[in-house]
Amino acid sequence: MPTATKSRLIDVKIDIPKGDRENLVAILNQQLADTLDLYSQIKQAHWNVKGLGFQQVHLLFDDQAEIFEGFADMLAERVALLGGVALGTVRMAAASSRLPEFPADEHAVPVFLELVRDRVAAYAKSNRAAIAAVAKIDEPTTEDLLTEVSRGTDQQLYFLESHLY
Repeated sequence: MPTATKSRLIDVKIDIPKGDRENLVAILNQQLADTLDLYSQIKQAHWNVKGLGFQQVHLLFDDQAEIFEGFADMLAERVALLGGVALGTVRMAAASSRLPEFPADEHAVPVFLELVRDRVAAYAKSNRAAIAAVAKIDEPTTEDLLTEVSRGTDQQLYFLESHLY
């Protein structure tokens, strides 16, 4: 699987050792790539969904995209605060994302709900792995940020699954 590349850190005065900051930036940039990809895939679903229940699901996807866009901003700003460079262009995210590509040949509400659900679930799992990796570095502020993302992601997963049962 592709992973976000390490970039050179600038000298900042935060009291986290440089080696730890390098590792944190790499973890955060990977999550940023996945988040931006997830955001764009949810927007793809929002723009193209068709069928019974369209209006409610169309609005759900738009609300979710906005939430994940906010998560991307938080992750990118943490990277910058740590002295790193946020790798957040569309091409950077696409090159590093671990999510499967969203199909271009589907449109039905139930199919899109399942496709988005599966990607949000995969993202939730990778975010928990990122929390565990940051816990090993023992940097509670970044861990807390990822925990906030995890709580919000779990809630969005719940909303998606509620439409499927």
